[in-house]
This record gives sequence, C-alpha cells and structure tokens, in this order.
Amino acid sequence: MSTVAEIIVETLAAAGASRCYGVPGDTLNHITDAIRQSDIRWIHVRHEEAGGFAAGADALLTGELALCAGSCGPGSLHFINGLFESHRNRAPVVLIASQIVRDELGFDFPQEVDFKPIYQTCSVFCEEIRTPEQARRKTAMAAQAALAKKGVAVLIVPADVSSAKAPDEPAFAVHVAQPMIRPADAELDRIAAHLGEGKKIAIYGGSGCEKAHDQVVALANALQAPIAHTSRAKDFLEHDNVFNVGMTGIFGGEAGYHALMTCDTLLLLGCDFAWRQYYPEKATIIQIDIDGTHLGRRHPVDMGVVGDVAATIDALLPRIAPRSDRDFLDECLTHRAKTVEDQGKHATVGKGGAIHPQYLTDVISRLAPANAIYTADGGSPMVWCLRHVAATGQNRTVISLSHGTMANAMPQALGAKAAFPDRTVISLSGDGGIAMLLGDLLTAVQENLPIKVAVFKNGALDFVEIEQKVEGLLEAYTELVNPDFARVAEAMGLWGRRVEQAENLESAVRDWLATPGPALLDVVTDRYELVMPPKVEAGQVAGMALYSAKAVLNGRGRDVAGIIRNLLS
Repeated sequence: MSTVAEIIVETLAAAGASRCYGVPGDTLNHITDAIRQSDIRWIHVRHEEAGGFAAGADALLTGELALCAGSCGPGSLHFINGLFESHRNRAPVVLIASQIVRDELGFDFPQEVDFKPIYQTCSVFCEEIRTPEQARRKTAMAAQAALAKKGVAVLIVPADVSSAKAPDEPAFAVHVAQPMIRPADAELDRIAAHLGEGKKIAIYGGSGCEKAHDQVVALANALQAPIAHTSRAKDFLEHDNVFNVGMTGIFGGEAGYHALMTCDTLLLLGCDFAWRQYYPEKATIIQIDIDGTHLGRRHPVDMGVVGDVAATIDALLPRIAPRSDRDFLDECLTHRAKTVEDQGKHATVGKGGAIHPQYLTDVISRLAPANAIYTADGGSPMVWCLRHVAATGQNRTVISLSHGTMANAMPQALGAKAAFPDRTVISLSGDGGIAMLLGDLLTAVQENLPIKVAVFKNGALDFVEIEQKVEGLLEAYTELVNPDFARVAEAMGLWGRRVEQAENLESAVRDWLATPGPALLDVVTDRYELVMPPKVEAGQVAGMALYSAKAVLNGRGRDVAGIIRNLLS
C-alpha cells in the first residue's frame, strides 16, 4: 500500500511537475523519499528563499507546474520571499510545507509555525491535508489552483499524515483548460467606434500580449498607431515590430512616454501598469484584459472589456477601417530613434577605460546566443537589462517588477537553467543582490547548472543611492565592502574572472560565455551612473541640486563631479 507522501508526489507528477527545489529535513523525510522514487528531479538549494525564486522562474518560463518542499517551522518559512516574488509573477508553483505531527499542534511545540495565515497573503490556495483521506483530492486542487489561477499554491502536510498509509480515494486529477475568451459582438462594435473617432491612437501592451505579437502588430498597422509596452511585455512586443516605441515609466524612454501622454485615444492590451502618473489625463482609454478585476483599477477608463488579447484582436480587426494617415506614428517613431540614440551614448567605453554598466550589458547582449535567458536583480541591473538587452523573439527576461526584491537574479537563473539545460542562462547580478544569497552559487556546482553570473560591482546599493539623491538627501548606509567575487567563485568551484578596464571586457565576456560549467564575471562598473527617467520632473531637479550642495559642503565633491561627468559625456 502506498503512503500519503507517495500519493502526493504521484498526483503532482501527473499534473506535470518535473522539478522540486528545496532543503530536506525531518518532517519532510517521507516526501523526499517519495520524490527519490519518482521521475521528479530534486534540486537541493542551500537556502529555501533561493528555491522559491528558482521554482518561480522555472514555472514562469515553462508554464508548467514547479515544486518547492521544506521542513517544518523555519524550513518552509524561509521560502516566503522567493514565493512572494513567484506569486506576483503569476508563476504556477506548489509548496509542500511539512508540519509537526498533529497531536502537538497548538501547544507551542518546538518549530511549530502556523503557515496558513502567513502564506495566504501570497497564494491562490493554502490548505492543510488533515487526514490521509484528503491527500489526493487536496493535492489535485492545489495543483489545479496554481495552474488555473496562475500563482502559488501551498499544501501544509503534517509529518504523521505524510507517513501514513494511503486509503483508497476517488481518482481526483488535475485538468488544464485552455479556453478562448473574447468580448461580446456589441462590445467589439463599441471598441471599433471609439477607435474610429480617434486621431492620435496609441497602443500600450502588457504581459497579456504573450502569444499575441502578430495580432498586435496587425492592429497597429490598421490603425497606424505606435506600440508602447510595459517591462513585462518586452519579450513579446519589442522584436520584429516597426511600430515599437519602447517602454514608458521610470525604466522606459522618452518615446514611449511621449506616445502615451500625447495620444487622444489609448488602447490598453493585457496591461496592468501601476504608475498612474504615466497615463494620459484627457485621452479616451479602452482596456482589454483577461482578468475583469484589472479593468480601471490603475486609472479610470472609458471602456473596459474582458478577453484574451489575441482572440479579441482577431475578432476586432474586421471591424476596423484601415488608416493611411501616419503623422502621429511618424512623430512617435522620430522620438523613438532619438531615445535609442540617447540611451546608447553610455553603452560605450567610459573615460579612462571605465566600464559603464550599460556597456557591460550591451556587450553581453551582442555576444550571447539569440535564445539566451536573462535574469536581473532588482535595482539598476534590471534597468540596464530592460534597456540594453535587445529582444530577439527567442530570448526571455525574468525580473522582479511587481515585488521589487533584491537577490532574485542568480536563484532565478538556477531555475531557468534547470528547466532549459540547452540554453544559455545569464544572471545580471548587483553586488548587493549576489551577496545576499551567495551560498547558492554552490547549488550551481552541486546540481550541475552551468549558469553565467555577471556581477555589476559598483560598491553600493546603487538604486537606493539614486532614490536618496533625488529626494535631496545625502546617501546613507549604501556603501558595500565587497570581496573579489571572482576569487570567491573559484573557491566554490566556479570559473571566475575580475574585470576592471573596458579594454579587457569583450574578451572576458567571450571566455565567460564559452566556459562549459558555471561561471562568474566580476566587473567593476562606474559608481556614478544615473538611471534617467523618460521625463525629469522639477522636483527631481531640485532634489539633485539640494543633494549636490549638501555633498560639496560635506566633502563629497568628487561624487558630484562623477555624476556631472557622466551626464555630460
């Protein structure tokens, strides 16, 4: 007779799970033994948070179920930040959170943690398997919820339940539905009428445009409309798109900002962009989203409908009268050309051979395979990835946008490499981020996951410094005293190299990418590089001026000179 642990693992495997990230422990022993006997690969991470990040990247990129598993108390609690990130990325992950035996629950037993109120804040399903009779059914429902609702599901499993013999149960199983949803005909007619009245139409596409690239481009062609996109939609809309004007928002460029702020009609496609100040104030706004709760929640809209982007555009296009007037489109494309030129100015060798972070990113993008997968730490590496890694239609980017965490890039690269062993996986890591979960470089060695890690070493929490300066404050507590990460990597079993001068960068990147095993490139980058938004507000100018005055008065004139040098270069 099977154990409950074996039934849980069998059900998850049947639902498509093929990898589980975790750290073994006593209350998890029957689960890990069941995984050992299954076709699921166990990936032994050094910190559970890294496992949460890795599983999320795996699930996000494959669209399939990925697993995490932890011991009671601190073990399963450690997953929380990685799984918060994965949940907000809408990645289908199941956490098996093992628990102390049922008889001791409620008595403040050692390592007792009530996981339910904690994980309910970052999950689509969070339930305890209370009896062996519930095992197959609750496991199937957890996997069903993760896949259907696109998020994290948590199964809390007491140790005495997982070790128990499994009774006969009905054949509960997971069903993956793929419905086609579009608005009603009357709603499509109203959308077409609104678009017909517009003179300056802009399209703003979000992650809901995945698998809808050709439809969105066809719609833009019919409307002669520029296409701006969110950071999440970069992979789906930027490539092979003559209507592309890039991103808006703090990470974007002036062209995307111009298109949205000067249009008279804005069509939001699968877009849930949070920053209200980047929406136009007077335009007619139409929103199409698969999730009805997203309609109008970021900014008031004139019309909101529920539908899959591709199916909706297929039904909408026959209702659209093609246009020939492209004055607004050409205006926006002119802004786009200027934005690309401006952003490319620092993707070059700096004064005295300094390495601009943009230049490092550009070199990696040029030399990496067209189907590479990129992860990037929250902060400035994420911005350089979004701006300077060219979308190819084959590559992918995984970054922390909704959750905005540090330390995500390297663990997410582990998950991406486990899922796609034949593709180059590159982690663009900040020196602050890599240090947080440095121990999981050992996972790359132990689990034979040959990721490529580039450390942007500027000796500071760079993005935090920028935020402080914009508010007119002196930077405080952002300094980082770093080791030679290349030598640390070598001690851990990775290939490592340190680069300090731009003349050595390209050859080092070639060697780094060509190394068959896991490799780390420790690159000293310019400390004074600023992330410039698409539009600089008066308050930001005043804040930087106030910072500059304080810095000079406090003996930090060299820092101000470095910033000015980069702005003028």
